[in-house]
Amino acid sequence: MTNGRGAKPPQPAENKVRSPRIRGQALQGWKTSKPARDEAPRRNLPALGPRTQASPCDLPLGAGPAQRWSVRGGPGAADRRPAAPRRVPGAPRRGGGYMAGRVGLLLRVLPLLLWGGLDAQRVGRELRREAEAFLEKYGYLSDQGPSSPSSTRFSNAIREFQWVSQLPVSGVLDPATLRQMMQPRCGVADTDSQMPWTERVSDLFAGRRAKMRRKKRFARQGNKWYKRHLAYRLVNWPQHLPEPAVRGAVRAAFQLWSNVSALEFWEAPATGPADIRLAFFQGDHNDGLSNAFDGPGGALAHAFLPRRGEAHFDRDERWSLSRRRGRNLFVVLAHEIGHTLGLTHSAAPRALMAPYYKRLGRDALLSWDDVLAVQSLYGKPQGGSVATQLPGKLFTDFEAWDPLRLQGRRPETRGPKYCHSSFDAITVDGQQRLYVFQGNQFWEVTADGNVSEPRPLRERWAGLPPHIEAAAVSLEDGDFYFFKGSRCWRFQGPKPVWGSPQLCREGGLPRHPDAAFFFPPLHRLVLFKGTRYYVLARGGLQVEPYYPRGLQDWGGVPEEVSGVLPRSDGSIIFFRDDRYWRLDQAKLQTITSGRWATELPWMGCWHANSGGALF
Repeated sequence: MTNGRGAKPPQPAENKVRSPRIRGQALQGWKTSKPARDEAPRRNLPALGPRTQASPCDLPLGAGPAQRWSVRGGPGAADRRPAAPRRVPGAPRRGGGYMAGRVGLLLRVLPLLLWGGLDAQRVGRELRREAEAFLEKYGYLSDQGPSSPSSTRFSNAIREFQWVSQLPVSGVLDPATLRQMMQPRCGVADTDSQMPWTERVSDLFAGRRAKMRRKKRFARQGNKWYKRHLAYRLVNWPQHLPEPAVRGAVRAAFQLWSNVSALEFWEAPATGPADIRLAFFQGDHNDGLSNAFDGPGGALAHAFLPRRGEAHFDRDERWSLSRRRGRNLFVVLAHEIGHTLGLTHSAAPRALMAPYYKRLGRDALLSWDDVLAVQSLYGKPQGGSVATQLPGKLFTDFEAWDPLRLQGRRPETRGPKYCHSSFDAITVDGQQRLYVFQGNQFWEVTADGNVSEPRPLRERWAGLPPHIEAAAVSLEDGDFYFFKGSRCWRFQGPKPVWGSPQLCREGGLPRHPDAAFFFPPLHRLVLFKGTRYYVLARGGLQVEPYYPRGLQDWGGVPEEVSGVLPRSDGSIIFFRDDRYWRLDQAKLQTITSGRWATELPWMGCWHANSGGALF
């Protein structure tokens, strides 16, 4: 099998059993495997104990649907926080964190299987289903729908995965292959990463034809930046890491690529556009269910090729700026930035763009393959010198790099959590008191910018779920309205109005709204979703006739805002990530924009005594 990519990997012998697969990052629904019609000789596996029946990695496929198990643990579990695997509401897929725990347990019960303590055929079918999902998610198998792929296609997919992962190529789902599928990795698919080794070596030493092949390989998807100066923005960062050190890691990650190419990077100013945006999210973050994050382990991050220019990181990971503990953020940043520049995954053994997480060491971080890839798109750096890593402690341990300490300054007191990342929703009442929502907590901010301690949602609004998507307060009766998914809540004080929650779609409201607010000139609630907005009937949750309408009615307001606030001066503030836009209510036209944490003191993010900004 060449797949049009070059030399053939070694083919399995005809008399070998094709074993089951596992499912990885995005489980797509449980499939029913077809019964095997022919028996084959049993493969020899490493002895795990006296064998009384076949290993699950050695069985022909059995018949019948597999029973779902709810399990945790397995190899690598100690390297992850003890958080339960999460399933995105309504999603038919599960994440790699789930797979790691599930498959890890199945591997741990192998000795019991060999002693005859469990149903080996059932476990074998489970492993195969897990493998199929993993291989589909990462581009080794096309989605089969309700049917299971043939044994030949499955074996070929396993062989390609083993080759990319530097494993012995057998086409058999052995324990080493299972464990590799469980390792933390990038969430981008491995499509176009399986170029045969002979072609890769010829790219280094051959002539014009090889150069043409190399250019085709790295620009296969036709996406690159057609300029040499790129601006980036760090939208938010992990709460437990200091902002200056994270920004230093981001600068160093971009510098790693500018060292070996003709590209130059700079951090976008507060009021300017950015080509590349870096942000941290949890779970489903509107990138599609296959890109939903899965908690600790599994997919660490994913990115998009030019010219979308976004890289997203799982906020639930144990991010660190140290070489010795946690997931090193600098390494993952550098890898995902490579994707935003147009690079796909690499099969070179030590490449930064290899799909699996690479620990930060003292060797060169970029391999020859990484350098060839970026130079094929953007050329060599001016002067011709190439540096594949950064010098000193800035490269090896970012926790030792503290610009405030080096300048002899005391760090500012940290403000509320939402000031250093983002919020789920925000609203304001008639006394100009803000309510900022994040996760299962909320903050109250007085009109002069004093912030309360975070309080649990259930303390004020019993039954309200975490991670609400939009909130608004009626400035006529003071009722609170909350929106999440397809449900709506209305509270009069701490008590829900009769019938809450109710299905929003019954009134024509959109699912998963971006933001909501009370618009004083109309005395109505207004909801925003994508490029449209909805005006609700007075005192209810019904959409008015002739709505929704296009967002162009609100001149200059961006799509996918995260919050909207009416102000006492007659302006309206729109929020998205770390930015805000001020709209003239009379003209319905934006007049200013900037960074809300540093430029809006009433948001509660300024130092109470010095008046200095936290950012």
